[in-house]
Amino acid sequence: MKKSKKALSIILTLFVITILTACGDTKGDSENGSSGKKEEITIGQINWAENIAVTNMWKAILEDKGYNVKLNVLDMGIMMEALENAELDVNLEVWLPVQDANYYEKYKDTVNFSENTWFDNAKVGLVVPSYLNEVNSIEDLNDHKELFDGEIVGFDPGAGTMEVTNEVIQDYHLEFELLPSSEPSMLVKIRDAVENEEPIVAPLWTPHSVFSKYDLKFLEDPQNTYGGVEKIHHATRDGFNEDYPEVSEWFNNWKMNDEQIGQLIDYVESANKPLDGAKKWIDENQELVNEWVK
Repeated sequence: MKKSKKALSIILTLFVITILTACGDTKGDSENGSSGKKEEITIGQINWAENIAVTNMWKAILEDKGYNVKLNVLDMGIMMEALENAELDVNLEVWLPVQDANYYEKYKDTVNFSENTWFDNAKVGLVVPSYLNEVNSIEDLNDHKELFDGEIVGFDPGAGTMEVTNEVIQDYHLEFELLPSSEPSMLVKIRDAVENEEPIVAPLWTPHSVFSKYDLKFLEDPQNTYGGVEKIHHATRDGFNEDYPEVSEWFNNWKMNDEQIGQLIDYVESANKPLDGAKKWIDENQELVNEWVK
């Protein structure tokens, strides 16, 4: 009987120690901000070449620092709603002052738009193949409406550039229809047209790898509807800066030039998996990345 009581006492003692240890671990996790919720960062991804490149780059950088990063593929409109509703943490690509001005005006009071920019030499406009010598300005398009079948080949309908392109159609009184699709679909149509030396007009932007593949030219925009030089910002949900001050600082330190983003896009597109291409680029540009995450 005494042995039985002694065994029971030992079991109870071990049970209490286990519970106290677990409580102590939980408290430590809470104080260090390392709960599962704290560790995961959700970044929105749009199926645009440069966006796929930078989202995978940051996924690789942050996971190397111990964060769990999830990429959610969304269009721009849904992404901004998700940021407002705190269903998403980060959108890495907001073009200002023109292309995404509508989203900035709508969400500026509920979403944090960075003052810092990560790319300062972006350009947007309508492009045609360079072999179309007679078409050099948006003002030339109506004179060659039949050449293009009255169609502008577009991409994601929720993109700010698509909305600006509709403004271009109005400003220049173009007798053209803007056809929404997706960026991959638009790029296939551009490829097919160039390979067959056929006419095509589409809204495009730099940085973009398509300009290294095909000889394209931007049409002059005398009314400046597309704006001049665009700068690319990032946006985060309300409270993200407080929850992840270190990551917020890294995002604000982030800066790339034409050569760097061009090489990153090329590596990501050339790899079997985008993340592998991003990691290769990081390995070759570790000194630059260290400047961002210092």
